[in-house]
Amino acid sequence: MTPLPIEIVGGGLAGLSLGIALRRAGVPVTIHEAGDYPRHRVCGEFITGLGGDTIEELGLAPVLQGALRHEEVAWCVGGSRVRVQRLPRPALGLSRYTLDARLAATFVGAGGNLATHARVTDASNEPGRIFATGRRRATETRWLGLKLHARGLPLTRDLEMHLGEHSYVGLSRIEDGAVNVCGLFRRRAVAGRGPELLLGYLRAAGLAALAHRLAGAQVDPASFCAVAALAFDRRVNVSSRICLGDAGAAIPPFTGNGMAMAFQSAQLALSPLLEYAHRRAGWPAACKTTNAALRDHFRLRLASANALHPFLLRPRRQRWFAALSQARLLPFRALYASLH
Repeated sequence: MTPLPIEIVGGGLAGLSLGIALRRAGVPVTIHEAGDYPRHRVCGEFITGLGGDTIEELGLAPVLQGALRHEEVAWCVGGSRVRVQRLPRPALGLSRYTLDARLAATFVGAGGNLATHARVTDASNEPGRIFATGRRRATETRWLGLKLHARGLPLTRDLEMHLGEHSYVGLSRIEDGAVNVCGLFRRRAVAGRGPELLLGYLRAAGLAALAHRLAGAQVDPASFCAVAALAFDRRVNVSSRICLGDAGAAIPPFTGNGMAMAFQSAQLALSPLLEYAHRRAGWPAACKTTNAALRDHFRLRLASANALHPFLLRPRRQRWFAALSQARLLPFRALYASLH
C-alpha cells in the first residue's frame, strides 16, 4: 500500500532533512519553500551538539562532508580575551549557503518534490502537513541579526565570541578559507548599508578593534544579510500542529545549538510521521507524540539559554561574566551540557 503523503512548509534545515529521511523510507514528500537555493542566511554556521545518531538516522553524512572541526572557543569582553573554552566534542563549521544547497539537491535526488518560490499562507492543521517555516518574527523590534563572510581574517581560535554593549558577535571558520561573522545587536541609529552597516554596529557596540580587523579583510558583499525583529523562546511552542526548527523553538545564537536543534527536531518527528504515513497511527496521535518529544528534549536547554542570555548582552552582567571566567569560577562544561 502506498504511504500517505507528507507536505512540509519550509525548506530550511529541519524541513529538508526530514524530507530526505522520509524519502529514504519511501514516503511521498512535497516541500514548499518561499525562497530558492543557494542563498545566504543570518546564521552562526557553527554546529554544536549534533550527535552521530541524528546524522545517521537522517542520512546527513554526505551533506556534512568537508565541514571543519572546531575544538576551541575564545571569549572576549570589550576587546580583551577572558577565557578559552575547549569544547567537550568538536563542533562543525559549514556555511548555510553550501549546506542548504546540498540538502536541497539530496532531497530532489531522493525523489522529493521541491517547490521553490512557493509561499504557503494556509496555516491550518491538515493531516500530513508539517510547518518548518523558520524563525518567527517578534512583535517588538529591539534585536537585529547581521552576517557576512570574509577572507584574510586570522582568528586566534576556531571560534571567537566578542561581547559588546547590548550585542555579541561570533567569528568562525567555514569552508574555502572563509570566516563567518555573525552578530546579534540591539537596534540603534547606525548609518550605512551592507558590510558598512555591520562595521557601524560593531563600533557602536564598543567593538572598534574588531571592526578594524574586519575592515582590513576581504569581505564578500554578496554574503551580507540581515534579519530584524528576532524572538527567542523559553519553551517549545506546542500546538495542535507539528512545528519544527525555529518554527517550534528558537534558541539564542550564542549557544551554537540552533542548527543542531533543527536537525534534532526533524529526527524526533520522523518516527511518528512514519507511523502516520504507513497508517499505523492517526494524524492527531502523530502530532501529540511529536510535540511531547520536542517539549521533553528541548526543555532544559531553552530554559538554560534564556537564563544565561542577559549575561552576554548587558554591560554590567558582562563584567561579572568576565570576572568569573578569569577566576575560573564559571563551570563551562556543566553550562555546555545544559545548553546542548
